[in-house]
Amino acid sequence: MASVAISFIMCTYYNVVITWGLYYLFSSFQAPLPWQSCNNTWNTPNCTEHATNDSAYSSTASQEFFDYKVLERTGGVEETGVIRWELSLLLLLAWILIYLCIFKGVKSTGKVVYFTALFPYVILFALLINNVQLPGALDGITFFIVPEWDKLLSVEVWVNAAAQIFNSIGIGFGSLVAMSSYNSFNNNVLKDTLAISIINSLTSILAGFVIFSAFGYMSHLQGIPVSELAVDGPGLVFVVYPQAFATMPVAQLWAVMFFFMLLCLGLDSEFAMVEVMVTSLMDEFDQNLMKFFKRKELFVLGVCGAALLLGIPYVMQVGIYVFQLMDHYTAIVSILFLAFFEVIATCWCYGVKRLSDNLEEMTGKRPNIFFRVCWQIVAPLLITVILVFAIIQFKPARYEEYVFPPWAQGVGWVIALASIIWIPLGAIHTMWVLPGSFTQKLKLSITPFALNEMSKMPYYERGGADTYPGIAVISSTIHLPEKAPIQTNL
Repeated sequence: MASVAISFIMCTYYNVVITWGLYYLFSSFQAPLPWQSCNNTWNTPNCTEHATNDSAYSSTASQEFFDYKVLERTGGVEETGVIRWELSLLLLLAWILIYLCIFKGVKSTGKVVYFTALFPYVILFALLINNVQLPGALDGITFFIVPEWDKLLSVEVWVNAAAQIFNSIGIGFGSLVAMSSYNSFNNNVLKDTLAISIINSLTSILAGFVIFSAFGYMSHLQGIPVSELAVDGPGLVFVVYPQAFATMPVAQLWAVMFFFMLLCLGLDSEFAMVEVMVTSLMDEFDQNLMKFFKRKELFVLGVCGAALLLGIPYVMQVGIYVFQLMDHYTAIVSILFLAFFEVIATCWCYGVKRLSDNLEEMTGKRPNIFFRVCWQIVAPLLITVILVFAIIQFKPARYEEYVFPPWAQGVGWVIALASIIWIPLGAIHTMWVLPGSFTQKLKLSITPFALNEMSKMPYYERGGADTYPGIAVISSTIHLPEKAPIQTNL
């Protein structure tokens, strides 16, 4: 339930990235590019076409286009402003695209993924070939690949790296579980896992070469170190890189390719998160939902419509602050807590032996000692250390130089708890319904129910849904080959 909650929360604000990407994509067909100069109605007297060392008193044309044209942002989260109707329509378009990708089910989604996952590689390689020929590109690449060893002593680096991997692969969000639930029983999960991990890391490295070669080019043009160009958050995609395009030959072509790639990548991530909500609700409440919605397509439309309405605050003038607040407390805080409990439940409560038995039943081979040691010791230890230091090193949310006020930070913690709260609520509910003393309840609550042992018993010994009232939290129909469908307790 926590995974479903965090995925739904993220999909409501992640789609605004696709919205901004669509805005830039449509703007890229203009000549010259609208963020190329300071001769526009939205520019301020402090606008400069190239970044300078004195950034406190000036802002680039690219930065002002993002702040004052795209976002029309207010001075802080206290000033809500009005709805940006251009962004609202693009947000609607983004959700229409998401709906069209998933409304027919996971098979049609898989066909879409073949394009949205593979085509970005074509653009990445095209951008890399173009970028490495630019003056100063080598300096940017050198900055990227030469490590600063002292930074490895910083806990913040490791916490951010963990958060990046969690978001990049989708650990803890439920999307991997939702998608894999459609696999055949004997699917080679090891091959899939290794492929995802390796391809993800190689893609990140490839993207790093693309980004930092452009940074080196910008550093050469502006005469400032690469380290001062490297920014995080939306500024990287919507400020620094567009600024690089503006000085390249055939600027419109590269801009269109880049933002179309961003659209493909955004769609990939977005419909995976939406699929978590759809799959979970359909698995649990299929009959009730179909009585109301009649067709799955209408139910998916309802989920997308609800997420669209919840996304309205992000397309207001205050939207960038709301986005940053949500991202800080959901993508970093919530996901680490969620992953911690997921690892403990899987590796220790369910146990490595049961997990190994399941994999042997599915693939015909038991996992080797490396995986068993990782599950038993390494993974719980690493996630515990990362979580502890994330709490110790926690910094309040901020956007550029703006620090959110205490009440906004409080709202951020409420947002974080909106997904985390399901874990203690589930524990309280389980302890409440289990029979026996507190110690017996606690022991039962962390003991996996041996369904495979129960399936070996004669039907009359299994009882039914009421035989184990304390464990009957979820009731499900299990089809056994030698018997008619029977009711058992999971």
